[in-house]
Amino acid sequence: MKAMVVTQYGGPDVFSESETPDLHPGPGQVSIDVTHSAVGLIDSFLRRGTIPIFSPPYVPGLEVAGTIRELGEGVTDFRIGEPVVTLSLMSLGGYATVTVADSALTISLDGFKIDPALAVSALPNAVTAYLSLTKVAHIQKGENVLIHGAIGGLASAYPAVARSLGASRIVGTVRTASKLEAARELDYDDVVLAEDFPSAIADEQFNIVVDPVGGDMLASSLDLMAPLGRALLVGNASEHAVDISSNTLWLKNIGVQGFNVGGYLSGNPSAGRPAAKAVLQLLEEGKIDFPVTLLPLQNASEAHRRMDAKEIIGRIVLRNEF
Repeated sequence: MKAMVVTQYGGPDVFSESETPDLHPGPGQVSIDVTHSAVGLIDSFLRRGTIPIFSPPYVPGLEVAGTIRELGEGVTDFRIGEPVVTLSLMSLGGYATVTVADSALTISLDGFKIDPALAVSALPNAVTAYLSLTKVAHIQKGENVLIHGAIGGLASAYPAVARSLGASRIVGTVRTASKLEAARELDYDDVVLAEDFPSAIADEQFNIVVDPVGGDMLASSLDLMAPLGRALLVGNASEHAVDISSNTLWLKNIGVQGFNVGGYLSGNPSAGRPAAKAVLQLLEEGKIDFPVTLLPLQNASEAHRRMDAKEIIGRIVLRNEF
Protein backbone atom coordinates (compact mmCIF):
# COMPACT_ATOMS: atom_id res chain seq x y z
CA MET A 1 0.00 0.00 0.00
CA LYS A 2 1.01 3.62 -0.52
CA ALA A 3 1.05 6.11 2.34
CA MET A 4 2.05 9.72 2.90
CA VAL A 5 4.22 9.73 6.01
CA VAL A 6 5.11 12.64 8.28
CA THR A 7 8.84 12.09 8.72
CA GLN A 8 9.45 14.79 11.36
CA TYR A 9 7.68 17.69 13.01
CA GLY A 10 7.72 20.79 10.84
CA GLY A 11 6.24 22.56 7.85
CA PRO A 12 4.24 21.15 4.94
CA ASP A 13 7.38 19.69 3.30
CA VAL A 14 7.85 16.93 5.90
CA PHE A 15 5.76 14.39 3.94
CA SER A 16 7.34 11.39 2.24
CA GLU A 17 5.59 8.98 -0.12
CA SER A 18 6.20 5.45 1.19
CA GLU A 19 5.41 1.87 0.26
CA THR A 20 4.31 -0.06 3.36
CA PRO A 21 2.80 -3.50 4.02
CA ASP A 22 -0.96 -3.77 3.62
CA LEU A 23 -2.92 -3.40 6.84
CA HIS A 24 -5.28 -6.12 8.09
CA PRO A 25 -8.10 -5.61 10.59
CA GLY A 26 -8.07 -6.97 14.10
CA PRO A 27 -11.16 -8.09 16.05
CA GLY A 28 -13.99 -5.60 15.72
CA GLN A 29 -12.22 -3.74 12.91
CA VAL A 30 -12.50 -3.38 9.14
CA SER A 31 -9.90 -2.49 6.55
CA ILE A 32 -10.87 0.04 3.90
CA ASP A 33 -9.67 0.69 0.37
CA VAL A 34 -9.42 4.46 0.68
CA THR A 35 -10.72 6.67 -2.11
CA HIS A 36 -10.78 9.99 -0.21
CA SER A 37 -9.00 11.32 2.88
CA ALA A 38 -10.10 14.51 4.64
CA VAL A 39 -7.52 17.11 5.63
CA GLY A 40 -8.28 18.99 8.83
CA LEU A 41 -6.70 21.70 10.93
CA ILE A 42 -5.94 19.10 13.58
CA ASP A 43 -3.68 17.39 11.00
CA SER A 44 -1.64 20.58 10.79
CA PHE A 45 -1.38 20.86 14.59
CA LEU A 46 -0.16 17.26 14.80
CA ARG A 47 2.33 17.71 11.93
CA ARG A 48 3.90 20.76 13.54
CA GLY A 49 4.04 19.11 16.96
CA THR A 50 1.71 21.74 18.41
CA ILE A 51 -0.29 18.79 19.74
CA PRO A 52 2.48 16.16 20.10
CA ILE A 53 0.27 13.11 20.51
CA PHE A 54 1.93 11.13 17.71
CA SER A 55 5.68 10.99 17.19
CA PRO A 56 7.07 10.83 13.63
CA PRO A 57 7.16 8.83 11.53
CA TYR A 58 3.40 8.40 11.30
CA VAL A 59 0.61 8.43 8.70
CA PRO A 60 -1.87 11.26 9.40
CA GLY A 61 -5.54 11.44 8.52
CA LEU A 62 -8.54 10.99 10.81
CA GLU A 63 -11.39 10.52 8.33
CA VAL A 64 -11.65 8.51 5.12
CA ALA A 65 -14.19 7.36 2.58
CA GLY A 66 -13.82 4.21 0.52
CA THR A 67 -14.99 0.61 0.33
CA ILE A 68 -14.71 -2.31 2.74
CA ARG A 69 -11.65 -4.41 1.92
CA GLU A 70 -11.61 -7.00 4.73
CA LEU A 71 -13.65 -7.79 7.85
CA GLY A 72 -12.06 -8.44 11.21
CA GLU A 73 -13.17 -11.13 13.63
CA GLY A 74 -16.68 -10.56 14.94
CA VAL A 75 -17.70 -8.00 12.31
CA THR A 76 -20.91 -9.09 10.61
CA ASP A 77 -22.67 -5.83 9.71
CA PHE A 78 -20.61 -4.97 6.61
CA ARG A 79 -19.87 -6.68 3.31
CA ILE A 80 -16.76 -6.58 1.15
CA GLY A 81 -16.99 -3.70 -1.31
CA GLU A 82 -19.58 -1.76 0.71
CA PRO A 83 -19.16 2.03 0.45
CA VAL A 84 -18.35 3.59 3.82
CA VAL A 85 -17.08 6.70 5.56
CA THR A 86 -15.38 6.78 8.94
CA LEU A 87 -15.82 9.05 11.88
CA SER A 88 -12.63 10.33 13.53
CA LEU A 89 -9.93 7.65 13.72
CA MET A 90 -7.89 8.34 16.84
CA SER A 91 -5.25 5.93 15.51
CA LEU A 92 -4.84 8.10 12.36
CA GLY A 93 -3.73 6.38 9.11
CA GLY A 94 -6.05 8.10 6.64
CA TYR A 95 -3.44 9.41 4.17
CA ALA A 96 -2.98 5.96 2.64
CA THR A 97 -4.48 3.68 0.04
CA VAL A 98 -5.57 1.25 2.77
CA THR A 99 -6.47 1.96 6.39
CA VAL A 100 -8.02 0.18 9.35
CA ALA A 101 -10.96 1.45 11.40
CA ASP A 102 -13.10 0.27 14.28
CA SER A 103 -16.35 -1.02 12.83
CA ALA A 104 -18.33 0.98 15.41
CA LEU A 105 -16.90 4.20 13.95
CA THR A 106 -17.50 3.17 10.34
CA ILE A 107 -20.71 4.32 8.66
CA SER A 108 -22.27 2.65 5.63
CA LEU A 109 -23.17 4.82 2.65
CA ASP A 110 -24.97 1.96 0.95
CA GLY A 111 -28.28 3.20 -0.47
CA PHE A 112 -27.39 6.88 -0.04
CA LYS A 113 -26.69 9.16 -2.98
CA ILE A 114 -23.85 11.09 -1.37
CA ASP A 115 -20.59 11.94 -3.12
CA PRO A 116 -17.77 10.32 -1.09
CA ALA A 117 -15.72 13.53 -1.12
CA LEU A 118 -18.61 15.40 0.49
CA ALA A 119 -19.31 12.48 2.81
CA VAL A 120 -15.79 12.45 4.25
CA SER A 121 -15.80 16.26 4.43
CA ALA A 122 -19.18 16.69 6.07
CA LEU A 123 -20.41 13.56 7.87
CA PRO A 124 -17.79 13.43 10.67
CA ASN A 125 -18.33 17.14 11.31
CA ALA A 126 -22.11 16.80 11.18
CA VAL A 127 -21.82 14.03 13.77
CA THR A 128 -19.66 16.37 15.88
CA ALA A 129 -22.34 19.05 15.57
CA TYR A 130 -25.14 16.65 16.49
CA LEU A 131 -23.35 15.18 19.51
CA SER A 132 -22.16 18.52 20.87
CA LEU A 133 -25.56 20.17 20.46
CA THR A 134 -27.50 17.27 21.97
CA LYS A 135 -25.12 15.80 24.56
CA VAL A 136 -23.42 18.98 25.78
CA ALA A 137 -25.45 22.09 24.85
CA HIS A 138 -28.81 20.27 25.15
CA ILE A 139 -30.30 22.50 22.47
CA GLN A 140 -33.98 23.37 22.84
CA LYS A 141 -36.51 24.31 20.19
CA GLY A 142 -36.55 28.04 19.47
CA GLU A 143 -33.06 28.81 20.75
CA ASN A 144 -30.66 31.20 19.00
CA VAL A 145 -27.21 30.00 17.93
CA LEU A 146 -24.02 31.93 17.14
CA ILE A 147 -21.34 30.10 15.13
CA HIS A 148 -17.81 31.43 14.68
CA GLY A 149 -15.65 30.58 11.66
CA ALA A 150 -18.91 30.08 9.80
CA ILE A 151 -17.51 28.63 6.54
CA GLY A 152 -14.85 26.44 8.14
CA GLY A 153 -15.02 22.68 7.69
CA LEU A 154 -16.42 22.03 11.17
CA ALA A 155 -18.57 25.13 11.57
CA SER A 156 -20.20 24.59 8.15
CA ALA A 157 -22.00 21.52 9.44
CA TYR A 158 -23.62 23.29 12.38
CA PRO A 159 -26.36 25.45 10.76
CA ALA A 160 -28.27 22.60 9.13
CA VAL A 161 -27.89 20.32 12.16
CA ALA A 162 -28.92 23.06 14.58
CA ARG A 163 -31.90 23.95 12.40
CA SER A 164 -32.98 20.30 12.27
CA LEU A 165 -32.88 20.25 16.08
CA GLY A 166 -35.17 23.28 16.36
CA ALA A 167 -32.84 26.29 16.40
CA SER A 168 -34.61 29.56 15.61
CA ARG A 169 -32.08 32.24 14.59
CA ILE A 170 -28.57 31.24 13.48
CA VAL A 171 -25.82 33.83 12.99
CA GLY A 172 -22.29 33.18 11.76
CA THR A 173 -19.02 35.10 11.76
CA VAL A 174 -16.20 34.95 9.19
CA ARG A 175 -12.66 36.29 9.28
CA THR A 176 -12.52 37.90 5.83
CA ALA A 177 -14.96 39.54 3.40
CA SER A 178 -14.00 36.98 0.73
CA LYS A 179 -15.76 34.30 2.80
CA LEU A 180 -19.04 36.15 3.28
CA GLU A 181 -20.69 34.97 0.07
CA ALA A 182 -19.83 31.30 0.62
CA ALA A 183 -21.09 31.45 4.21
CA ARG A 184 -24.37 33.02 3.11
CA GLU A 185 -25.00 29.97 0.90
CA LEU A 186 -25.39 27.96 4.12
CA ASP A 187 -28.40 28.05 6.44
CA TYR A 188 -27.47 31.23 8.33
CA ASP A 189 -29.94 34.01 9.00
CA ASP A 190 -27.07 36.49 9.06
CA VAL A 191 -23.27 36.46 8.65
CA VAL A 192 -20.99 39.20 10.00
CA LEU A 193 -17.30 39.95 9.68
CA ALA A 194 -15.11 39.15 12.67
CA GLU A 195 -13.80 42.74 12.61
CA ASP A 196 -17.36 43.97 13.14
CA PHE A 197 -18.03 41.52 15.97
CA PRO A 198 -19.59 41.90 18.47
CA SER A 199 -20.80 45.44 17.73
CA ALA A 200 -22.73 44.40 14.58
CA ILE A 201 -25.05 42.19 16.64
CA ALA A 202 -24.66 43.78 20.06
CA ASP A 203 -28.44 43.99 20.51
CA GLU A 204 -28.88 40.20 20.20
CA GLN A 205 -28.58 37.38 22.71
CA PHE A 206 -27.69 33.77 22.00
CA ASN A 207 -28.49 30.62 23.90
CA ILE A 208 -25.64 28.67 22.30
CA VAL A 209 -22.27 29.84 20.98
CA VAL A 210 -20.31 27.37 18.82
CA ASP A 211 -16.64 28.30 18.71
CA PRO A 212 -13.95 26.43 16.74
CA VAL A 213 -11.82 29.61 16.69
CA GLY A 214 -11.06 30.35 20.35
CA GLY A 215 -9.07 33.31 21.61
CA ASP A 216 -10.65 36.74 21.46
CA MET A 217 -13.74 35.50 19.60
CA LEU A 218 -14.73 33.36 22.56
CA ALA A 219 -14.03 36.13 25.07
CA SER A 220 -16.06 38.63 23.03
CA SER A 221 -19.02 36.25 22.86
CA LEU A 222 -19.69 36.14 26.59
CA ASP A 223 -21.56 39.46 26.63
CA LEU A 224 -23.91 38.18 23.91
CA MET A 225 -24.92 35.05 25.79
CA ALA A 226 -28.42 34.80 27.20
CA PRO A 227 -28.94 33.70 30.81
CA LEU A 228 -28.17 29.98 31.03
CA GLY A 229 -26.34 30.30 27.70
CA ARG A 230 -23.83 27.59 26.76
CA ALA A 231 -20.62 28.14 24.81
CA LEU A 232 -19.20 25.10 23.01
CA LEU A 233 -15.45 25.28 22.48
CA VAL A 234 -14.95 22.76 19.65
CA GLY A 235 -11.52 23.87 18.44
CA ASN A 236 -8.85 26.56 18.73
CA ALA A 237 -7.96 27.65 15.20
CA SER A 238 -6.55 30.90 16.56
CA GLU A 239 -4.06 28.93 18.70
CA HIS A 240 -4.53 31.58 21.39
CA ALA A 241 -5.52 30.78 24.94
CA VAL A 242 -8.07 33.00 26.66
CA ASP A 243 -8.56 33.60 30.37
CA ILE A 244 -12.20 33.56 31.44
CA SER A 245 -13.09 34.72 34.94
CA SER A 246 -15.12 32.27 36.95
CA ASN A 247 -16.93 35.29 38.38
CA THR A 248 -18.08 36.19 34.85
CA LEU A 249 -19.60 32.75 34.37
CA TRP A 250 -21.18 32.80 37.82
CA LEU A 251 -22.64 36.30 37.70
CA LYS A 252 -23.95 35.97 34.12
CA ASN A 253 -25.37 32.45 34.63
CA ILE A 254 -23.50 31.12 31.59
CA GLY A 255 -21.16 28.23 30.92
CA VAL A 256 -18.27 27.22 28.65
CA GLN A 257 -17.55 23.59 27.85
CA GLY A 258 -15.11 21.92 25.49
CA PHE A 259 -16.05 19.10 23.14
CA ASN A 260 -13.52 16.89 21.34
CA VAL A 261 -15.42 14.35 19.25
CA GLY A 262 -12.48 11.96 18.85
CA GLY A 263 -11.96 11.74 22.57
CA TYR A 264 -15.69 11.40 23.19
CA LEU A 265 -16.16 8.61 20.65
CA SER A 266 -13.09 6.76 21.94
CA GLY A 267 -14.88 6.35 25.24
CA ASN A 268 -18.40 6.12 23.78
CA PRO A 269 -18.09 4.43 20.36
CA SER A 270 -21.71 3.30 20.39
CA ALA A 271 -22.82 6.96 20.13
CA GLY A 272 -21.39 7.33 16.62
CA ARG A 273 -23.89 5.43 14.49
CA PRO A 274 -27.08 6.90 16.01
CA ALA A 275 -25.66 10.39 15.47
CA ALA A 276 -24.70 9.53 11.88
CA LYS A 277 -28.17 8.14 11.22
CA ALA A 278 -29.66 11.42 12.46
CA VAL A 279 -27.66 13.56 10.01
CA LEU A 280 -27.15 11.40 6.90
CA GLN A 281 -30.47 12.52 5.47
CA LEU A 282 -29.35 16.14 5.74
CA LEU A 283 -26.36 15.34 3.51
CA GLU A 284 -28.42 13.46 0.95
CA GLU A 285 -30.94 16.31 0.77
CA GLY A 286 -28.13 18.81 0.16
CA LYS A 287 -28.76 20.70 3.41
CA ILE A 288 -25.10 20.30 4.37
CA ASP A 289 -23.09 21.38 1.37
CA PHE A 290 -20.00 23.55 1.06
CA PRO A 291 -16.95 23.93 -1.20
CA VAL A 292 -14.61 20.93 -1.34
CA THR A 293 -11.12 21.22 -2.85
CA LEU A 294 -9.75 17.94 -4.23
CA LEU A 295 -6.04 17.16 -4.56
CA PRO A 296 -4.21 13.88 -5.31
CA LEU A 297 -3.08 11.96 -2.23
CA GLN A 298 0.56 12.46 -3.20
CA ASN A 299 -0.03 16.23 -2.93
CA ALA A 300 -0.42 16.13 0.85
CA SER A 301 2.30 18.77 1.23
CA GLU A 302 0.40 21.21 -0.99
CA ALA A 303 -2.82 20.52 0.91
CA HIS A 304 -1.07 21.39 4.17
CA ARG A 305 0.53 24.48 2.68
CA ARG A 306 -2.92 25.76 1.73
CA MET A 307 -4.27 24.82 5.15
CA ASP A 308 -1.49 26.69 6.94
CA ALA A 309 -1.95 29.72 4.67
CA LYS A 310 -5.72 29.73 5.37
CA GLU A 311 -6.43 29.63 1.63
CA ILE A 312 -9.22 27.06 1.92
CA ILE A 313 -12.94 27.80 1.95
CA GLY A 314 -14.82 24.72 3.10
CA ARG A 315 -12.66 21.60 3.24
CA ILE A 316 -9.75 20.06 1.39
CA VAL A 317 -9.75 16.35 0.52
CA LEU A 318 -7.00 14.07 -0.80
CA ARG A 319 -8.13 11.70 -3.55
CA ASN A 320 -6.38 8.37 -4.04
CA GLU A 321 -4.95 8.41 -7.59
CA PHE A 322 -2.33 5.71 -7.09
